[in-house]
Amino acid sequence: MNFQAPKGTFDWMPPRSETVLAVRDALAGPARRAGYGYVETPAFEDTGLFSRGVGESTDIVTKEMYTFTSRGGQSLTLRPEGTASVVRAVIEHGLYGGPLPIKLWYSGSFFRYERAQAGRYRHFSQVGAEALGAEDPALDAELIVLAMDGYASLGLRHVRLLLNSLGCRECRPAYRAALQDFLRALDLDEATRQRIEINPLRVLDDKRPEVRAQLAGAPLVTDHLCGACKAYHEEVRGLLAAADVPYEDDPRLVRGLDYYTRTTFEFVHDGLGAQSAVGGGGRYDGLSEMIGGPQLPGVGWALGVDRTVLALEAEGLLAEPAGRVDVFAVPLGEEARRRIFPLVAALRRAGLAVDMAFGGRGVKGAMKAADRSGARYAVILGDRDIEAGAVQVKDLTTADQTAVPLTEVVDVLKGRLS
Repeated sequence: MNFQAPKGTFDWMPPRSETVLAVRDALAGPARRAGYGYVETPAFEDTGLFSRGVGESTDIVTKEMYTFTSRGGQSLTLRPEGTASVVRAVIEHGLYGGPLPIKLWYSGSFFRYERAQAGRYRHFSQVGAEALGAEDPALDAELIVLAMDGYASLGLRHVRLLLNSLGCRECRPAYRAALQDFLRALDLDEATRQRIEINPLRVLDDKRPEVRAQLAGAPLVTDHLCGACKAYHEEVRGLLAAADVPYEDDPRLVRGLDYYTRTTFEFVHDGLGAQSAVGGGGRYDGLSEMIGGPQLPGVGWALGVDRTVLALEAEGLLAEPAGRVDVFAVPLGEEARRRIFPLVAALRRAGLAVDMAFGGRGVKGAMKAADRSGARYAVILGDRDIEAGAVQVKDLTTADQTAVPLTEVVDVLKGRLS
């Protein structure tokens, strides 16, 4: 039987997988430089964490979670998103008792049983950042700037920022009532009608054309914001403008999770077709209390690694990865293999990336392997070289070859590659 990756998943393989590592580093880099510390949480959590935090009316909770019962009888779920887990960890470890805001970033795999299609997978990778313990528009703006800087560092030019406010517990009830009145008059299926009563904002996030066509006249949340929310949103907008970050106001933008309040944003790339979002996030001031913690306002984002790779591809930015090694060692014979092995170890300990020919290849096959490796230099050792106490160092770009004493080869190659 030939096993294959499950439907909706895929393998990252070299050399393309090198791009994935570079994307993760680039997206996390700005947050790390802004004082965000790394956090790692389990790949599975108590199911109640997501049903309470993400929201029981969301598609994620009702249709897309991978849930199982442990041998001890506990209902566990593979994490469909990262924020609820991070907030749970902050509460559990009492970080809210220290300096605020708490700034954290993470990177990992997430799981949703979605309809598999290009740009939407059942196992996907994200880089995320969260800031908890301060209700400050400057924190919202900081996170947005950090995300845009991450995309820019990859050379992406066509990532657009969509911005909205979802209001707060003071002004959202009036908007919720107005929206419900509007939605109840539409021609919708029973499941969607039930959603109107639980969380009507989720209907605005419905991607089905037959539903979207009826939403053109829906009331806008921005028309129902209280004075405090309007002022907060204007401050965020002003700070983004001051930091030269362009944005588009999108009064119909909502996020697919129940915990969002006030600032809401999405990063989109028009080269990806229907699944145009490459990341998004917002403020979630009530999430901590939802999952049994103290009042702890927060804001954060999650950026899709897989979709960012697709965006790079759409902009023609997926360059051939550089060679993975600096030096390739070629032993000619058994004794040469025994002698070159400690030299390879010494070169690696000196900080160089080194590979060698394995399997007793002849000189022709070994040199082909050296060329394929992308190495700048080959180190060749034969019987005559052993007698002379030297190795042949060949520049694989120019084909120049020189004998270098064994005792000096580490320093010589470090000098040439520095």
